[in-house]
Amino acid sequence: MSNEKIKILFVCMGNICRSPTAEGAFYSQMQKRGVQDLFEIDSAGTHAYHIGEQPDTRSQVVAHKHNVDLSVQRARQVHESDFYHYDYIFAMDVSNLTDLQDICPSEHQHKLSLMLDNIPKNNGKGVPDPYFEGRFDDVFEMLNRASRFLLDRLS
Repeated sequence: MSNEKIKILFVCMGNICRSPTAEGAFYSQMQKRGVQDLFEIDSAGTHAYHIGEQPDTRSQVVAHKHNVDLSVQRARQVHESDFYHYDYIFAMDVSNLTDLQDICPSEHQHKLSLMLDNIPKNNGKGVPDPYFEGRFDDVFEMLNRASRFLLDRLS
């Protein structure tokens, strides 16, 4: 592996529930393995609904139960420069993936995929949006599991 960090962006709609949870879960997995200096990670939203806001309180509570701190994160919207900067861009569901594909330059489309595709035999499945549905515990578990598989694949 080169000295260049692997750069990963996690994306959902508003960047206050799923993608901050994915970022936090992945960071926690990196810490457990002591490899956080090998990666640069961030999260963003496809929409500008919550720019500058902390992750949803419910997401923070569930993450905190797993010793994951999301409080330092602030919501931002995906920017065109992200497609050039990041090596991997993981969407939380098909709707987010489609939104990303619509704005991503053609030469960077290969960087886009679904987060849960990192779990074997899970291709095409999306992370449910807990903002209206609840299920914050389920979402954390899914994203934590996907993070473990992703880290296995990239390490």
